[in-house]
Amino acid sequence: MTVRVYTKPVCKQCDLTKNALDKAGIAYEVEDLTEEGNLNAAKELGHMSAPVVVVGEESWSGFRPDLINELAKRIEDNA
Repeated sequence: MTVRVYTKPVCKQCDLTKNALDKAGIAYEVEDLTEEGNLNAAKELGHMSAPVVVVGEESWSGFRPDLINELAKRIEDNA
């Protein structure tokens, strides 16, 4: 399962999200929203604030520790 995090520089919620994913042991790929095409990709998912976390067909925006914990549990259950 690929986890992709769209972030921007100097973003507290982005940093909190990446730290929570690291703490939960969840591997992820970072996409910089300031790079061409990434902002449009996040907007096409219907999100207007950073970070945007994409897991398969599911996505959310903002710092969501509840969803990160749920994702960690799902990954653990499938291991």
